[in-house]
Amino acid sequence: MTTRLIIIILLFTTVFAQAQKKADTVVIKVGEASKVIFAIQDKKDLETLKHYNFQSLMDDMITKLDKRDSTQLAVPASNYLKDTTQTTASTEEWPTEADRARYRENDNRQNYYDSDRSDSYSSRSSRRSYRKRTYSSFNIDIGTNNYLENGSFPADANKIYTVRPWGSWYVALNSTQRTRLGNKFFLEWAGGVSWYNFKFQNDKTLLVKDDNGVTFSEDLRTNRFDKSKLTVVYVNLSAVPMIDFAGNNRKPGLFSGNHSRGFRMGAGPYVGYRIDSYTKQVYDVDGDDKVERHHDPYFLNNIRYGIRAQFGFRGTDFFFNYDMNDLFVAGKGPQLNAFSFGITL
Repeated sequence: MTTRLIIIILLFTTVFAQAQKKADTVVIKVGEASKVIFAIQDKKDLETLKHYNFQSLMDDMITKLDKRDSTQLAVPASNYLKDTTQTTASTEEWPTEADRARYRENDNRQNYYDSDRSDSYSSRSSRRSYRKRTYSSFNIDIGTNNYLENGSFPADANKIYTVRPWGSWYVALNSTQRTRLGNKFFLEWAGGVSWYNFKFQNDKTLLVKDDNGVTFSEDLRTNRFDKSKLTVVYVNLSAVPMIDFAGNNRKPGLFSGNHSRGFRMGAGPYVGYRIDSYTKQVYDVDGDDKVERHHDPYFLNNIRYGIRAQFGFRGTDFFFNYDMNDLFVAGKGPQLNAFSFGITL
């Protein structure tokens, strides 16, 4: 009897000791207030865990939590071992095929939304990147203008339509876009309005028009003349490839605040369309200035086209424009090729 009692006490002590043995635990925090706990009582079970399909286990666990089902998973634990065939649980414990189809549809919709949002963001980023390649500025060309006749200045032959260098102002107002084509290579394309002001050396120069064309002569009136000029107004488009050794995104200018230290240069074509032309004479009548202004096409070519050259440093560009076609229609006036040069502000 005593021997049996001792054996029972030893067995009870062993079982109690095993029950009181502290398990190893791993805690995984989920969000702010949730956690998943793994309690390992026997380290031999770690070998079994290596063969578990935790993705499948977690999917089924999340499904039960979505249904607010706190019961244990009804399928055997061996069903989550890799390379094994899972059996179907009861419909109360296991998601139906309709449930799975709904989950897949929701996943597909989310993936489509995420993909569409990503594509849209990429497209917007691409458009922003493209827009950043082009910068706008407002520029003013100020200089002087003249013309050549058969490659020579009319002043060389003492022609009556010789232009006075001082006072023959060329002015242009341009909206300029600078587009980067390469590291230091840009295209400056612009649109604007320009004014040719040909102020004649002889203040009594008179421009007369008839059916055969235009002629220049001296006004025979005895008044004291102060000014005689021809003004032609054009709207223009230009495209000038530029090399800017400083690599500026914006066109430098006095009004842009971009005073680059780099040197830049370029040349390209331009074209213009005449929108107005007139002559202006200012003379004295009994001590008062009288102004005569006559608006007329004067057989001027409606189209002008030519080459524009630019070079600059810091905030100022210098320009030179040369019209490759004649100022007047062929056979209706002298063969004059206009040009202008000055600075761009």
